[in-house]
Amino acid sequence: MKRPAFRATSVVLLMLCLMYLLTYLDRVNVSTAAAGFGKEFNLNKTQIGLVFSAFAYPYLVFQIIGGWVSDRFGAKRTLIVCGGMWAVATILTGFAYGLISMLLARLLLGLGEGATFPAATSAMSRWVKKENRGFAQGITHAFSRIGNAVAPAAIVFVMAAYGWRTSFYFSGVLSLLWVIVWAVTFTEDPADHPGVSKEELAGLPALRKKNVLVPWGPLAKRMLPVTIVYFCYGWTLWLFLSWVPQYFLHSYNLDLKQSALFASSVFFAGVVGDTLGGIVSDKILRRTGNLKRARSQMVAICMFLSLLSLLPILLNHDLLISILSLSAGFFFAEMTIGPMWAIPMDIAPEFSGTASGMMNTGSALAAIISPVLSGYLIDRLGNWELPFFGSMLLMGVGVVLASRMQPDHKFEAPVHRSPHNIYPVNP
Repeated sequence: MKRPAFRATSVVLLMLCLMYLLTYLDRVNVSTAAAGFGKEFNLNKTQIGLVFSAFAYPYLVFQIIGGWVSDRFGAKRTLIVCGGMWAVATILTGFAYGLISMLLARLLLGLGEGATFPAATSAMSRWVKKENRGFAQGITHAFSRIGNAVAPAAIVFVMAAYGWRTSFYFSGVLSLLWVIVWAVTFTEDPADHPGVSKEELAGLPALRKKNVLVPWGPLAKRMLPVTIVYFCYGWTLWLFLSWVPQYFLHSYNLDLKQSALFASSVFFAGVVGDTLGGIVSDKILRRTGNLKRARSQMVAICMFLSLLSLLPILLNHDLLISILSLSAGFFFAEMTIGPMWAIPMDIAPEFSGTASGMMNTGSALAAIISPVLSGYLIDRLGNWELPFFGSMLLMGVGVVLASRMQPDHKFEAPVHRSPHNIYPVNP
């Protein structure tokens, strides 16, 4: 029998990487396109901040629901439905004719993308070895930062040639193509995949038939410290994604192409941080066998370094210092992603989709507050650096609370069995 050219586990991971890239391209292209629709619709900074954050309201609500759905019905069906929804929402954004229609399109986008990351985590719990979880989460999120980095330059290019509306049509069509490929390449059970090898199956978590009733209260309590720490990270993330392109454009009076180039350089630093963070976290785990050191302590150290890196922009208004400071701050913030998203799988492998959804509500809540509050401060005070001070404060809170996450203490809950469903049981 001829050996497949690509490992099935690698194909699945690649498809998830592409999904992360496209979801972030679709959600952050609005920050660059704001230069077009903001002028056309005559919006102030607070209203533009509302457009940025509208996505996050349904995104917040559907984190936990989407995580449960993916645990209950599988990642394949969840991502097919959600993918079609976010692709259509992106295309509809291009048809917006004012603030209200723009907000409605962004709400639909948040609804479609709400379950994506929890569903991806549920898929990884079946398709990724335990010792590679940090890398898998790091590399997938690195692709999301590639989406961040590509978006400013790509959207500016499309806007210059065809207008801001076409940039949304282009992004939406790419997402629809991903949905089609996902539908024909992914299987819930790795053993059902026609290209998977015996060697790959031997290293993956075992599956058995059972029906898991989620212990919502105890699980939410167990995940609460993780959720709060992720809120602290998410505040900085959404400040960067929403306002960094506009920051270079207005704070330094650059043109659209220059601001997009500098914003892309900041986001590329996040690509490196995501990838390196997952690799380092897994390496620490393999070397020490200590989950607390590989996950919690690493998160605390990286948050502290991110805080320190942002300090210079409060003290100097210099373009080069701002680029270096923001790049370093984003790099260290993104180094937390691999260990953070591995934590739900470490704590509650049987409920990895639901647990990761609970964690990501922290970032989703930050996505609601951070862009709007930042836009309000900029409108009222005219100070583009002040919002970053809030990020520094919350990073400090995250440093203190990271020790409370305790990924080395696995969540235990009674299991109710049923012969009708297949769920992962990780070691």
